[in-house]
Amino acid sequence: MLLKMEGISKNYGDVQANRQIDYDLKPGEVHAIVGENGAGKTTLMRILYGMEQPSSGTIRIRGREAHFADPKDAIRHGIGMVHQHFMLFQNFTVAENIVIGQEPGKLRFDRKAAIARVEALSEQYGIRVDPRARIVDCPLGVQQRVEILKVLYQGAEIIILDEPTGVLTPLEVGELLEAIRTLTKQGKSFILISHKLNEVMSAADRITVLRDGEVTGVLETSRTSVEELSRLMVGRPLAAMDKQPASPKEKVLEVRELSVFGSGSKPAVDAVSLHVRAGEIVGIAGISGNGQSELLQAISGLTKPAQGTVSLLGTDVTGKSAREFRNAGLAHIPEDRYVWGANKAATVAETGTMGHQRKLSKLGFLQGRAVKARVSDWIKQYAIKAGSPDNETQNLSGGNLQKLIVAREIAQRTPFLIAAEPTRGVDIGAMETIHEQLLRKRDDGGAILLVSSELSEILKLSDRILVMYEGRIVGELQEGEATEEKLSLLMVGGKRNG
Repeated sequence: MLLKMEGISKNYGDVQANRQIDYDLKPGEVHAIVGENGAGKTTLMRILYGMEQPSSGTIRIRGREAHFADPKDAIRHGIGMVHQHFMLFQNFTVAENIVIGQEPGKLRFDRKAAIARVEALSEQYGIRVDPRARIVDCPLGVQQRVEILKVLYQGAEIIILDEPTGVLTPLEVGELLEAIRTLTKQGKSFILISHKLNEVMSAADRITVLRDGEVTGVLETSRTSVEELSRLMVGRPLAAMDKQPASPKEKVLEVRELSVFGSGSKPAVDAVSLHVRAGEIVGIAGISGNGQSELLQAISGLTKPAQGTVSLLGTDVTGKSAREFRNAGLAHIPEDRYVWGANKAATVAETGTMGHQRKLSKLGFLQGRAVKARVSDWIKQYAIKAGSPDNETQNLSGGNLQKLIVAREIAQRTPFLIAAEPTRGVDIGAMETIHEQLLRKRDDGGAILLVSSELSEILKLSDRILVMYEGRIVGELQEGEATEEKLSLLMVGGKRNG
């Protein structure tokens, strides 16, 4: 056995994150770990990577007991970790990021040698990158390859992938899974942490399920199903979603000939027109980087468009501030929860009021009791593992923070909601809850603009689907006619047939 973790427990005061967990990994194996947000997956991996110390239990590498005081110890034992949020220097080149800490050259950095090493590494493992490219210019799929090559350069035999497909396009997901298959054939072993059960089923040899810090099952992938994994994760069968036909009414959002410039000379959003009616969900599908982010920023008041108009409930709000957009009837689940949705240093209660704090203020002071009572209700309704509303936001897992932001924005009962990547990083039980709440808002007459990198989510929730490619709307499909194949073709610039 390559790795064996036995009886791992971890306590944070009265909270027990891991309870007597056993886990093992064989050479050339992909052994996935799945579970709801707060089930203990990340804590277990932080212990394995030397970022946390266990309260009890042992770790053995190839039969010998090992102790990791920090990640450097884990790396010396052949363990590498690719984090959910990439840890790369954006202005450095690919080669510089990969060799950092083990740079070639005695007196000064030998750039040519670094490029040669990365080219050889890339060739050896079949993971193609341009060592001279700057990270800031690389798509997210390429950045992930750089992270994997970085841990391979450090000599990793065991590679931990934490939510590796959360920000990838379907094509990039396929490339990642192919890279994993190639590396396992060369003897590398993977620990895969993911909420996406279909991807786990296609990539893993075995799956360990955690719930409330305990193991509820260790299964051979060939002998289980998504339904069984879901039941072991949440402790109950998941209900089928009951989506009734939409009954669209008056226009709530109307965008006309909107253009937004990004960093280049070509507009990121190029003369886009669209509308969303009360009582419908309009989905926007598109490969990341085709103008969706810039469009959302312009119709939420975060940036000003170069031309065109944005109207909410008949009021022209073009170029107004984010506060004025909110006053006009907007709520916004942002695509990046850390950049736009929260402040890590704030309390959970404070994060629960951000953007809407004036509604819960008197004479400029927040009504503390009312805020905490409201946030406590959300914690129960969305099963947010946050402890007290007084706890710091930075102590929440990414999935639990996402649930808090979703709860905050849906609770505003505004006429219009932007839902950008609403289920990014959440578990299957939370996804079910969020989808139910979005449909309930629609059925109550709300207008929702949904942007998601998950085509399954777009297809499941949308009444109409718009496709963006190179800053333009290149297609519109009704719910009944949309398929993943038709959307994928439009997303890469193909023409729709029939």
